[in-house]
Amino acid sequence: MNRAMVGGKRVTERAAVPGRFEDRVAIVTGGAAGIGRSIVEELCREGAKVAFTGISARGDAALKEMKGKGYPVIFIRGDMADPEFCRHIVGRTLEEWGAVHYLVNNAFSFLGKGIDAEREDFIRSFTTGPIAYAAMAQQTLEPMKAAGGGAIVNMSSISGHIAQINRWTYNSAKGAVMMLTKCQALDLAPYNIRVNSVSPAFIWSDVVYDIARLQGGDKDYFDPIWGQLHILERCGEPVECAGPVLFLLSDDASFITGTDLPIDGGYLALGTEGLGKLTMNDVLEKENLGR
Repeated sequence: MNRAMVGGKRVTERAAVPGRFEDRVAIVTGGAAGIGRSIVEELCREGAKVAFTGISARGDAALKEMKGKGYPVIFIRGDMADPEFCRHIVGRTLEEWGAVHYLVNNAFSFLGKGIDAEREDFIRSFTTGPIAYAAMAQQTLEPMKAAGGGAIVNMSSISGHIAQINRWTYNSAKGAVMMLTKCQALDLAPYNIRVNSVSPAFIWSDVVYDIARLQGGDKDYFDPIWGQLHILERCGEPVECAGPVLFLLSDDASFITGTDLPIDGGYLALGTEGLGKLTMNDVLEKENLGR
């Protein structure tokens, strides 16, 4: 990973592994923006064909941009809470390319509520999250078996490891993802399918940019503030999540399954006090940031 200065801004770039996923087909849910989009693009750079999903028209714009780069991608629009849509994703991918080798379950409702949470809030958090993750694994099982095996990566979060203010919905759903991952890994191992999860900390995704704007600041202002909760003293970039996800999908991770990989800049290692300059609760109370 190279973090170079370009036009006065620090840009993070990743060196691709040419041909690592040649003739392979991947599905990435929630791939229209942020971490998901970075995963889609990095997979394509390494030779994969990728079907990605999204709930809004933003996916159409992402599709056009990626097609313009020559990437072999298709966009499938719909709501991951709908089990019929989960079936449609796999069917459409098979129709296009005839195989599925990899699945990245990334789409997730960023719904953080606590004492004020309604039953519908929990239902939304779980149906778009771990329940959809389970449905996608079920739907991709037969194609992966036909391909001789495969790999699944489920997107969890540091929020699935720790308690945070007003996060009953989001944190419990992310925590469920990690246990689901272990169970999936156990049940799918006989079919040569590995299943792992990753747990990002503060990543400069669209959600985090939006929160920064709502708080009257930008990346330059908030990165050193939120960075105090990480050993590396900064927030991460989407491409820094994509690299580890691709590793877990690849044959380089052939003996890794049923585990969670924190992509957190040392967030969990520090605990609640960060670098001693402020506490996690200070940040979460003031900035209302839950990732």
